[in-house]
Amino acid sequence: MQAWQVHENGEPSEVMRLEDVGTPTPGDGQVLLKVRAANINFPDALMCRGQYQVRPPLPFTPGVEICGETEDGRRVLATPALPHGGFAEFAVADAAALLPAPDALDDAEAAALHIGYQTGWFGLHRRARLEAGETLLVHAAAGGVGSAAVQLGKAAGARVIGVVGGAAKAAVARELGCDVVVDRNAEDVVAAVKEATGGRGADVVYDPVGGAAYAQSAKVVAFEGRIVVVGFASGTIPSPALNHALVKNYSILGLHWGLYNTKNPKLVQHCHERLTELAAQGAVKPLVSERVPLGGAAVAVQRVADGVTTGRVTVVPGLTEGGAA
Repeated sequence: MQAWQVHENGEPSEVMRLEDVGTPTPGDGQVLLKVRAANINFPDALMCRGQYQVRPPLPFTPGVEICGETEDGRRVLATPALPHGGFAEFAVADAAALLPAPDALDDAEAAALHIGYQTGWFGLHRRARLEAGETLLVHAAAGGVGSAAVQLGKAAGARVIGVVGGAAKAAVARELGCDVVVDRNAEDVVAAVKEATGGRGADVVYDPVGGAAYAQSAKVVAFEGRIVVVGFASGTIPSPALNHALVKNYSILGLHWGLYNTKNPKLVQHCHERLTELAAQGAVKPLVSERVPLGGAAVAVQRVADGVTTGRVTVVPGLTEGGAA
């Protein structure tokens, strides 16, 4: 089969190589899956660079999120068991962690409903306890993680403010349903959010960016607000001033979704059932901005790493270079 292999750490476009390799053999409790679609996540780029908390042995195939097909023909969502990741024709995954692919979504959309939406659901509902009528601020609102949080926030009845970088991403954020869109390249984020909230600030801030975005979050979070720390796409991990949290009475909440798979897997199943319901209702629908063939994976991962994409970019092995499946 064909699979992208990383033999050394570095930038995705430089270290990912498409090779002919043997079909992986499932271990105990694992199943072999035909990859129908593999969603690109920022951690795929971090893994290529050797900067992610999970460091699979070299060589490995990146791709942490797929819609796959079992040997008996079932469509399922899975997080492949590394080093046999999803940017390949076949992957392996733990049988106990498979989730049924929602009928309301095609393969690429289904692949994108997993990690980003689970992260959003746990962040907004389990950690921040977002309530209808509250104001939710989402950083990088047009990106893969941010776009999921925007849709989930709207589905929960929140007023959503989206922060983006650039006019094109602002247009995407509006289409996603943001009530207010702030272009950080053209506006003062803190001033714009305070104006949009009458000086009160945001009840919940969803931050997958870190760095300067976190500093803005601390300035605009409301009294008894909650900042959900999801990741550091900016590359800079902030060092919060805890006296500031004390003075303003806000909470800083960490979220590592992967922990729930081992600490409380029943919650992951419950979340998936809720997301499937929302998808069936049309309340959430992953924004798949691009579908690329297997041969285009390395360039696509690099583009996600560089922050120039919107929504989700998904690798579809059955897609030809001309775009036909």
